[in-house]
Amino acid sequence: MSAILSADDLNDFISPGVACIKPVETLPKKEPQNPENPYEVTTEDKVQPENLPPAQISLTDCLACSGCVTSAEAVLISLQSHAEVLNTLDAYPEISLIDKSNGPANGNHVASSEGRIFVASVSPQVRASLAATYGISERKAGYMIDQFLRGPQGLRAGGKHGSGFTWVVDTNVVREAVLTLTADEVATSLENTNESAADASGLLVPKRPILSSACPGWICYAEKTHPHVLPHLSRMKSPQALTGTLLKTVLSRTLGVPPSQIWHLAIMPCFDKKLEASRQELTDASWQTSDAQMSTESQSQSPVRDVDCVITTRELLTLASSRGISLPNLPLKALSPSFSPEFPDKTIGSFLFSNPYSSKQTSAAGTSGGYLYHVLTTFQSRHPNSEIVAQRGRNSDVVEYTLMSASGEPIIKAARYYGFRNIQNLVRKLKPARASKLPGAKSAVANRRLQASRAAGAGSGADYAYVEVMACPGGCTNGGGQIRIEDAREVNSSIQTASDEPSGQQQKPSPHEQRSWLARVDEAYYSAESDSEAEPEQQSAQESIMDKDTRVHDTLQYWSSMTEIPLSKLVYTTYREVESDVGKDKSAASETARVVELAGKIGGGW
Repeated sequence: MSAILSADDLNDFISPGVACIKPVETLPKKEPQNPENPYEVTTEDKVQPENLPPAQISLTDCLACSGCVTSAEAVLISLQSHAEVLNTLDAYPEISLIDKSNGPANGNHVASSEGRIFVASVSPQVRASLAATYGISERKAGYMIDQFLRGPQGLRAGGKHGSGFTWVVDTNVVREAVLTLTADEVATSLENTNESAADASGLLVPKRPILSSACPGWICYAEKTHPHVLPHLSRMKSPQALTGTLLKTVLSRTLGVPPSQIWHLAIMPCFDKKLEASRQELTDASWQTSDAQMSTESQSQSPVRDVDCVITTRELLTLASSRGISLPNLPLKALSPSFSPEFPDKTIGSFLFSNPYSSKQTSAAGTSGGYLYHVLTTFQSRHPNSEIVAQRGRNSDVVEYTLMSASGEPIIKAARYYGFRNIQNLVRKLKPARASKLPGAKSAVANRRLQASRAAGAGSGADYAYVEVMACPGGCTNGGGQIRIEDAREVNSSIQTASDEPSGQQQKPSPHEQRSWLARVDEAYYSAESDSEAEPEQQSAQESIMDKDTRVHDTLQYWSSMTEIPLSKLVYTTYREVESDVGKDKSAASETARVVELAGKIGGGW
C-alpha cells in the first residue's frame, strides 16, 4: 500500500486526505469518427496524451486501502446493500415459527413453505455509532435496532409481505466463543515447539506470532500482498462468520429446513465485512456432511453463504429512510415476548439470548472486541500475582504488552497494531530474511532488523505470542461504514452546526471535530459498562474467566454433537494467496459473468 493514500491526521480509512495515486494508463488520443484524411497514418509518438482527471477512490477500486479488489470480488460486494435487503423482504414472505394451536411450528410445515426465515446479527460498534448519533446509550441503540428489524413499527409496517426478522443476535455473545478459542489457540502454539505441529483436531497450529484474523481488510491485504504472513493467521472465524454458521446449522437441523431458506443479515461497522461474507470458505460447503448434502441436493445446487448480506451502519440509516421510518421515533425499549418466538434449541437459545446487550466493553480491551486483552487476562488468571505491563510504540495504535510473573520474569509478549501504516511495519518484521552466500551476512541482516525494531519502540515481531491486527486506526469503532459526523449533523438536529447552511453545503469537519466525534462513539461503545438500566444482579455478578471458558466449551461441544458436525469444521476457516486482476487482461469477463450468475441464483448461492 502506498503511504500517500492515507491521511496524516486522524484516519487513513474513512477519509483519505490526498488524491489517490492509482496508476492510470495513458493511451493515445482517440481519433474522431470522421477524420479529414482517413488514409493518413499517425504514429504513436505524434499523439499528445490526454489530460486525464484525477482518479477517484471507490469501493470497487480499493478495499480498506489494502489494494485493488478483483472484478469478481467487486461484483459480490455490489450485490450486498440496503436495496438487497428490501428486495429480499419483498420477494419472500416471512415463515411464521409460531403455530397458535400447537406451539412452535414443526419442521415439515416450515420446509414446505416458499418463504424465508429472516435472522440478523448486529455488531456492538454499530450500536455505539447509533448511540453517539442520537445521544442515547448503547443499550437503547440496541433496542432501536431491534424495534426496527423485528417490531411492529419497523420493517414489518411496510413492504409487500410485511416481513421482518425473527431473531436479532448480538455478535458480542458469539465473540465470547471466538475469544475463548483464540486463547486456546495461543496456548497450544506456545506448548508446541514444532512449527508444523497439529492440534487435537489434526489441523496445523499457526506459527508464532499468531495474528488475529477477524478484520477482513487486514486479511485482504495479507492475501494479496504478503502471503508470507498467512501461516501466522489465526484459524478462527470472525464473530460475523461464526454467527452465520451457528444460526444456519442449528436452525437447519432443528427445523428441518435447507440453509437456503434461512436468510442472514449482518450489520457491521465496515465495508470489508461484505467481502468476508463473499468468501468461498464461508459457505455451507465447508460444514455440510455428506448425508446433509444428499438430502438438500435437490433444493440447493450451489453453496449457500453463512452470511447472505452485510450492510454498514450508514446503510442502516438508508434502509430506514427507504421505508420512511424514523429511527429515533421508535420505542427505545425491549419488544414484547409476542415478537420473540422461542429459539428452537433451548441450549443454544439460552447462550444467545439469556442476557442481551449485557456484554461489557472496557477501555483496556479496546474498541475491536478485546482479542488481545482476553488472551492476556486468560494467561494472567493462570499465573497468580502476574502483572500486565504496557509500552506504547511509535504512536497510540502500536502498543506492546508483556505479562510479567511475580518474580519479574516475562511470561508472554503480545502487541496491538492498528492502521495500515503500522501493519506495514509489522509484516516487514515477519518477512523472512534473504539468505546470502557471504559469510556472516545473514546474522548481520537479522541484527540490523532487530536494532531497527527496537529503535521504533516495538519488539522484533517474532518474540510475540499474539498480535491483534486491525485495519482501521483507532479500531473498529472507526470503521469505514460507521456514521460520519456529517451524517450525524443531517439526521440529528441537536448536533447540527449553528449556522443555517443548507444541506450539502456544510463545511468539512476539521481533524479536531473528527477526533471529538470518534471519542463520542468510543464513549458510547463503553457505555454498556456503566449502563444504569442493567439489573443490579447482572452488574454485580462477575463471571470468572475460567467459568466463562467452561460455559463456552460446553456450548460448543453441544453444538457439535447436536448437528453431528466436527467442531473444527464449524469454528475454523482457511486463507489463501489471492492474485488481483488489476492491470491485467480484462478478457476474462466470463469469470465475472459466472460469479453474477451464481450470486443471482435462488437460495442465497454466490
